[in-house]
Amino acid sequence: MALPLEDKVVLITGGARRVGAAIARRLHASGASLMLHYRAAQGDAQALQSELTAVRAHSVALLRADLLDIAGLPEIVRNTVARFGRLDVLVNNASSFHPTPLGEIGLEQWDDLVGTNLKAPLFLSQAAAPQLKKTGGAIVNITDIHAERPLKNYVVYCLAKAGLVGLTRSLARELGPEVRVNGVSPGPVLWPEDGSFDEVARQRVIAHTLLRRAGEPEDVARAVHFFVAEAPYVTGQILAVDGGRSVSL
Repeated sequence: MALPLEDKVVLITGGARRVGAAIARRLHASGASLMLHYRAAQGDAQALQSELTAVRAHSVALLRADLLDIAGLPEIVRNTVARFGRLDVLVNNASSFHPTPLGEIGLEQWDDLVGTNLKAPLFLSQAAAPQLKKTGGAIVNITDIHAERPLKNYVVYCLAKAGLVGLTRSLARELGPEVRVNGVSPGPVLWPEDGSFDEVARQRVIAHTLLRRAGEPEDVARAVHFFVAEAPYVTGQILAVDGGRSVSL
């Protein structure tokens, strides 16, 4: 029996670790070949490539790039097509996340947060669009519930993700009928690695989550898989994967 994504090629930004790696594993298990983008996590990227190619040889390639280098984004698409011959899916997963309290916001934080969460997805989607139209492909953007329910002290991050929600809907109009564009909006799935959420903060977040627990990266991966492989009549939609947190905020 053919796998749902057999012969499909997926480009995942920030695909080496955390949620990106879960998405990679899920789509690869459904038959997809992967181009995994990373910026600094070379070791993680190589380990994941080894893990997945042990299952299916030559099915995963790696590409290192700085997504803030907008001029270099078309090269990511060209390299993917050169390696696999086509592009069916773009997952804009890479993200920066750090606080920017009002009164302390500088251009460096603006450029980083808006650049990774909004600017790069726009220009990478623009570069990928001709290839995706050829294959009747799809784009999935990883947004955030705080795009619509702002998180205190994270002004720039929240507005960048709000822009990504708007971009998702705009691209659905621009690229239809050939290309479907949707977004997955996670809630508390993985905590930041910088220690900004201590145990008290984590429990406070979970208390406002209707399922009373944090999610797993695989929850986001399942939603991405749904949009890519199981939802041919769905476009322009944002699916919250948050245990009900956005309902109770």
